[in-house]
Amino acid sequence: MAKELESRIKTLDAVFTDSFGEAPSRHFQAPGRVNLIGEHTDYNDGFVLPCAIDYQTLVAVSPREDQIVRVVALDYENQQDEFSLTSAIQSHPSQQWSNYVRGVIKHLQLQGMTIGGADLAITGNVPQGAGLSSSASLEVVIGETFRQLYQLPMSKSEVALNGQAAENQFVGCNCGIMDQMVSACGAQHHALLLDCRSLDTQLISMPESLSVMIINSNVKRGLVDSEYNTRRLQCEEAAQVLGIKALRDISLTDLERQKAQLSELVYRRAHHVVSDSERTLLAADALRNNDISTLSRLMAESHQSMRDDFEITVAPIDFIVELLSSYLGENGGVRMTGGGFGGCVVAVMPHNLVDGAKQLLAQQYQTQTGIKEDIYICKASNGAGEL
Repeated sequence: MAKELESRIKTLDAVFTDSFGEAPSRHFQAPGRVNLIGEHTDYNDGFVLPCAIDYQTLVAVSPREDQIVRVVALDYENQQDEFSLTSAIQSHPSQQWSNYVRGVIKHLQLQGMTIGGADLAITGNVPQGAGLSSSASLEVVIGETFRQLYQLPMSKSEVALNGQAAENQFVGCNCGIMDQMVSACGAQHHALLLDCRSLDTQLISMPESLSVMIINSNVKRGLVDSEYNTRRLQCEEAAQVLGIKALRDISLTDLERQKAQLSELVYRRAHHVVSDSERTLLAADALRNNDISTLSRLMAESHQSMRDDFEITVAPIDFIVELLSSYLGENGGVRMTGGGFGGCVVAVMPHNLVDGAKQLLAQQYQTQTGIKEDIYICKASNGAGEL
């Protein structure tokens, strides 16, 4: 990975120099992420357990003496954008990627941060559209770049919140805080236990004997927006009927005791959220204690809950999970990760089982589904910072 990173930085610097006439003065990165357990718990004020991965967005930058920001994006055929900090920052009419940059900088200004101009070149290898949060990685790296470049009085958590605000209010995509928080605050060899109500975080050590495998099913997630909103409304309905602020505020025992108050469908939706939030805390303990058999069971239960109670999995995803579950047994865990209706599966397993898992998928997944998978082998990595 180190050689690949070196090569990417070299290419980035060449484009920067070609675009702006001199070499950059500094480099920053922010990673993508994968959520190990805790799905659809975030907007219910529950717990999630993601880790940052060693796929990241890179920025080469030099400060400017004036109030102009110039940006070049290597991954979009070296498209360029330029805007002034002295006039109201508006959406770019045709370049969606540059709206993430503009939005983050505008929201820094809205917070009263004093920043100057900059020349930036950007490239990333976080797979887009795979549910690994390439957008959060971009938002966080821009925020972290300006935080350090202009010594802004912000914590990394505040960089994450600024990125979320930019995505929600400027780009217009309603996302939770998990993606930005782990991209900003992740740490090597650790997962991040995040309390989505208080935003308190705990670093949870991950055994260095484990690989994180992400399998992109390449099932296009066509229903995810409308069904996401439906699930969210059903969770809100459950909380309202139960007289609580959010599903975070009820235990599984109390939910089952009050089951008669809810329709069967809304009860199942609530059951998933409450049980998965509880499983997330147990999974954090299991990881911390290197208890892989317990982690395996919890991830299996999480997937079954998403499949049966929350109804957000699809047949190709279930096939991957069943295939790898049989292969790993108690030696690793596997579940769908992300919003659902396609996307990715995450598996944690000892390094020596990775090749066998890849071979199994290569032999059976496309034959069964007609779709070719993409596989990414990751390590839990550091959050945003200077290279």
